[in-house]
Amino acid sequence: MHFAVRPYLPSDFCAIYRICHLTSPAAADPASNAELHGHFYAGPYIHYEPDLCFVLTGDEEPCGYVLGTRDSTVFAARMNQEWLPPLRERYPLRPPEDASHDAKLIKRMHARRSVNKELVATYPAHLHIDLLSLAQGKKMGHKLMDAFLDRLTTLSVAGVHLITNTDNTHAVAFYERAGFQSKINDGSVLFTMRLPRSHTPLVGN
Repeated sequence: MHFAVRPYLPSDFCAIYRICHLTSPAAADPASNAELHGHFYAGPYIHYEPDLCFVLTGDEEPCGYVLGTRDSTVFAARMNQEWLPPLRERYPLRPPEDASHDAKLIKRMHARRSVNKELVATYPAHLHIDLLSLAQGKKMGHKLMDAFLDRLTTLSVAGVHLITNTDNTHAVAFYERAGFQSKINDGSVLFTMRLPRSHTPLVGN
């Protein structure tokens, strides 16, 4: 299979939602809403910052992606003001006894999006990366990450962060190999990376 990384195209939208669902814990639940995770973890990034979305293809079919935001503070504000209110109407809170992955995500949708001001002062960007199993173990994740980090560097973004669970050992190992610094806190791992500043050469008259 031939793999390639390219910028996001509007025709990739449904494929990214599908990958987002298939790589989530909810994929094992046949009753799960296949669009729900995409609405929260993919849709807003595609909508607000498509230039920071890169797609991995296998024989020209999407099989992975990386996406994110250059400014987590601005992104959180837009989520609270624009993106989340319609989703809250579409997906009301489930009963408290519902312990499904969908119910937990819907509860997150109904919570206000916030940022750690101290963290984003140094690492304003954040990202999400997902690959289908057929693309894993082939160093394609690193190619996606390189494309995303290169784009942030071009935009002169100071740093990037992400958070994953400590029990997600494959992800933890991947981010460490990618050069992120890690800090464990209450069952989660915070990964951070400072980025070099991009300098545009001066053109003489």
